[in-house]
Amino acid sequence: MEHVKKPEWLKISIGANARYTQTKKIVDTHKLHTICSSGRCPNMGECWGKGTATFMIAGAICTRNCKFCNTQTGKPLPLDPKEPLRVAESIQLMKLSHAVITSVDRDDLPDLGAVHWAETIRTIKALNPDTTIEALIPDFQGRLELVEKVTETHPDILSHNLETVRRISPLVRSVAKYETSLKVIQAIAGSGIAAKSGIMVGLGETKEEVEETMDDLLAHGCKILTIGQYLQPSHRHYPVAAYIHPDQFEAYRIIGEKKGFATVESGPLVRSSYHAEKHLRFK
Repeated sequence: MEHVKKPEWLKISIGANARYTQTKKIVDTHKLHTICSSGRCPNMGECWGKGTATFMIAGAICTRNCKFCNTQTGKPLPLDPKEPLRVAESIQLMKLSHAVITSVDRDDLPDLGAVHWAETIRTIKALNPDTTIEALIPDFQGRLELVEKVTETHPDILSHNLETVRRISPLVRSVAKYETSLKVIQAIAGSGIAAKSGIMVGLGETKEEVEETMDDLLAHGCKILTIGQYLQPSHRHYPVAAYIHPDQFEAYRIIGEKKGFATVESGPLVRSSYHAEKHLRFK
């Protein structure tokens, strides 16, 4: 596939304010692990400046090898039993008003990491009663009893990313299946927690397929949707088929909200946890 040149609207300035500078100093000094910095998120300046950050738990090595993702893949290390407390203390240290927690896939574990997930959320709540929490969970192979271990901890928002449209899903996701993800989202919605999901565009999908994906998500109880531009992490990853113009992202936002989403965050630099703190009003 021919290389597609990155357009001007994808060039950003991190920017900074006092809150961002303070948060960065704490992260650097205490060697805290946030997906914001390790994932080189383009919205790090804005989010840290508002007192929001995203933590990745269950290690840094994923058991899956998705073609869009830059997370290291291989055989993970054993879970760190001290991690839940360390994450909770990090949130306290950073004085976060809102924390987003995500993880790698741990298909190597009998419970796929679900108990560790639940313990992390409970510990964060115990140490930070005023901090709101969004959990961005893996699919747990569609095992709803494991999803329930997380819903029982009652995070404010529970998210699982569908990632892309039905046709492209098997091309870029190594294990996860489109229908399995919808089943997980339905289970989240059925628990009474606000269900959220995210997709990338620019992988070769059509506008019609994006709308069909919106319909599928709505039919399974999803209330909050994020849509962002896929950016190829390296030459080894799935190539970008197109850079979607900001006007089209705005069109997707309008269409999605007309269809029935409580809110749609849609833009070239939007990521799963972008404006996460704003979504609390839909919980």
